Amino acid sequence: MAATAQTAEGHGAVPRLAAMPEDWSRALAVVAHPDDLEYGVASAVAEWTASGKEITYVLATRGEAGIDTLEPAEAARIREGEQRASAAVVGVTEVEFLDHRDGVLEEGPALRRDIAGAIRRHRPELVVTLNHYDTWGGAPGSPWNTPDHRALGRAVLDAVGDAGNRWIFTDQLEQDGVLPWPGVRWVAVAAAPTVTHAAAVGEEAARKGLASLLEHRAYIEALTDEDPETYARSIVHGGLDHYAERNGGRRAVAFELHPR
Repeated sequence: MAATAQTAEGHGAVPRLAAMPEDWSRALAVVAHPDDLEYGVASAVAEWTASGKEITYVLATRGEAGIDTLEPAEAARIREGEQRASAAVVGVTEVEFLDHRDGVLEEGPALRRDIAGAIRRHRPELVVTLNHYDTWGGAPGSPWNTPDHRALGRAVLDAVGDAGNRWIFTDQLEQDGVLPWPGVRWVAVAAAPTVTHAAAVGEEAARKGLASLLEHRAYIEALTDEDPETYARSIVHGGLDHYAERNGGRRAVAFELHPR
């Protein structure tokens, strides 16, 4: 996920964002690649885990196609390690990889099945994912989103419904012993062009969010010649500051929230 992931919502007055719901205990964050969550969401995760909430990460790929100078197998090994270390910084101990191929994720039943299986296993009330729209930002000429992000985010929204339907992916119920899970109450889409809700982030959570992104050092160093900490700070703190005006002056991670 590149620096362009921070959204711009146009010009002029914008309405205040509603507060993210807090009356939940388990969340599942589902994204395409290592580092996707660290470009903003990790700061909110740090706040949530500090308050006792349980968060699990599920990644569709190991990011093996993300570093041009490394063979895919080596890139996958490095990026998996970076992701596990990054998750630990913000209090997440469970990280799963679905082992779909990086760069060629396909929206469809195979991806939906694996995501629905994860939802059934972990039984979250909140599911978090990343921008599935065509662009980063809603203004004309906004940067084009990647195929993996578009496919993954849309599959997540569909898989939430699949997970609660006992007549879809019934083999999971028979072979894996999981039960249908209709208990997802919201899906929160981070970095969407139009956001509706904000999770306020304090100083310690912002610090952890920055440290979490910096764990992806091999990826960052392959992505930019800029000093990694300068680069990461501009992304993480820049994103948190961007939404402060719409959150009563408090730094925030913003989401498009879909009640279920």
